[in-house]
Amino acid sequence: MTKPSILIPATHLTKSPVNVRKRTDPRADAELEASIAGHGLIQNLVGVPVSRKKGHYRITAGGRRLDAIHRLIEKGTLPADYDVPVLVLAKAKDGREISLAENYDRLQMSPAEDCLAFRDLIEVEGRSTAEIAKRFGIEERFVVGRLRLANLAQPIFDALEADEITLDVAKAYATTADTARQTAIWESLRGSYSRDNVNEIRRALNGYSYRATDPKALLVGRDSYIAAGGRVEDADLFSTAADERWIDTHILDDLAETKLAAQAEAMREREGLGEVRIVTGARIPYMETYALQPLTGVAEPLTQEQEARKQEIEEEIAEIELLAENEAYEPEEDEEQRYAALQAELTAIIEREVVIDPEQKATALGYVVLGQDGTPQIHHQLYVAPVSDEESGEADDDGDEGDDNASVETQENDTADDARPVMSQRLREMLAMMKTELLAVHVASDPAFALDLGTFIMVDRESRLASFDMPSDLRASVPSRLLPDFKPETAAAGEWTKLDEALDRSWLHHQAVPDRYDAFCALPDDARAAWLGWAIARTLHAVPAGRREAGFLDHLGRKLGIDVAAWWRPTALTYFDKLTKPGILALFEKIGGLELRMRYSGSKKHDLAASAERLFGGDVIIEPEIQERALLWLPDEMRFAAPENGEEPTSPDNSGHDLADMVNKEGGNEGDQSFAQAA
Repeated sequence: MTKPSILIPATHLTKSPVNVRKRTDPRADAELEASIAGHGLIQNLVGVPVSRKKGHYRITAGGRRLDAIHRLIEKGTLPADYDVPVLVLAKAKDGREISLAENYDRLQMSPAEDCLAFRDLIEVEGRSTAEIAKRFGIEERFVVGRLRLANLAQPIFDALEADEITLDVAKAYATTADTARQTAIWESLRGSYSRDNVNEIRRALNGYSYRATDPKALLVGRDSYIAAGGRVEDADLFSTAADERWIDTHILDDLAETKLAAQAEAMREREGLGEVRIVTGARIPYMETYALQPLTGVAEPLTQEQEARKQEIEEEIAEIELLAENEAYEPEEDEEQRYAALQAELTAIIEREVVIDPEQKATALGYVVLGQDGTPQIHHQLYVAPVSDEESGEADDDGDEGDDNASVETQENDTADDARPVMSQRLREMLAMMKTELLAVHVASDPAFALDLGTFIMVDRESRLASFDMPSDLRASVPSRLLPDFKPETAAAGEWTKLDEALDRSWLHHQAVPDRYDAFCALPDDARAAWLGWAIARTLHAVPAGRREAGFLDHLGRKLGIDVAAWWRPTALTYFDKLTKPGILALFEKIGGLELRMRYSGSKKHDLAASAERLFGGDVIIEPEIQERALLWLPDEMRFAAPENGEEPTSPDNSGHDLADMVNKEGGNEGDQSFAQAA
């Protein structure tokens, strides 16, 4: 088919019009050009001689390589008389086939193979990353990134090499060079829903380090951190973020706590507080203050002028709101501005700054926190300093002598302290909305948490007879059945019963919603996943074929690769009893020809339906080819057929649906037509 390869000047070579590759990629072309410049032409070209030009050839395979050589000659990188090895075809008509074979029969290297090859070039052959990038026409950053992947923790690299994880997942782990941290996160996530979630992996890795812009880092300073032995990691090679990471978190924590404690005492004396505690963050943890009583202070009383003005504003606001209740009333723009101005003025009068006198401060507890810029500051909320056990005991001893008046006064003070302001219903609803918004932001920011929460809400509502204590509208309700009285005993129905009975319902025994939720979250991952599948699956509506919604159900069936013939066979109850006798006989003819139709044509309708059930269920001794077609036949309405303008799906063994298609298409749809005509 070919003659031995010969050396031909590049100037005598042109691309053949039969070369099957028509498109190209500028970046890939640049890489190929750099590779040829650095390593020479490794693979020969394939061509055929030009009949009218002796010594000239048209290249049918290797057109991109030839173009790269011509560009290198133009740039002066290669000499003008550069010789190219060409494998000459004996028959010019084979050119297109050879071109297709060369471009078609290729297997791309896996990312793991790239990584190991680059690492070997550096470690074994002593090449630099810059030299490799130049020789292959790629960015040095790409080479460094592949080297980072080559140095992944071994279990993660093994998973990449075995195609158990994607390249994006591997890149997420490679955002840190700390293999111990990689392994820890890999082990913690590998059995969870988040094992392939790139964002969750990055978030978990970030929890083991601090950004250079973190308030703690800004407080301590880079020089102090490095002087204490802290390590700084290079910028992320696989994202656009340029922030470096400080990976020795324990060193930064100790330095920040020491520096903050030293500044806290000076701040306590300056503010006149009885006690201060430090928090190396911008927020005070809830567990720090849940048992403390906030120090509210006292607002200065309103002056006579302020009281009078407050009453005027309230009356004017009431008049505007009264007018607004009339549906026909349309406020003008200046009236709306006036209303807003009155509201702002009233707020300024009522919400005055609370004053805490020096005596209260002297016994108060304050917290020193970090601002976003790393500056220590006293948190705005002060607390009543807790009384130690010894002080509490001494006070009890002193009061044992008995003073009824003192006891009554104490009770009165406690009552006054516990009194809460009376709130209107509107204020309560406003607070509820703002509180829920805060919760929603945090749920939306934690997809794994939201997945468990959403699953619980759906299954808890549907697993209990009455569930009115769930503060969510999320539902996974079962849709109304098209035929309430029809419950066929199919393989899928039996499998659903098994699936339902296998669900772990131990969490349902708890009465309170929080207890049920905690018990649900404590289930193993596979148990919670089973509940999620149960909740989603039961929401699917039964949609007759031909309606617009049925297209999406067919699409889902194709994506899942459902082999309907293996799960469902037509029976007298589920199909044949609903057809006319001519319709059933038409199906017999479809799979066995006219002879099979005539064989059953004398049967009564009831007997014919029973015979059809046995025949299409494989319970009749009959010719093998007829039996095979019968077992693969399905009504069009039961098949997850591809759209008319789409590509027909194939079964996993590439034979089942193809044969079923043939059976369904041969002879048209006589059975369905007969049924339609009879109807």
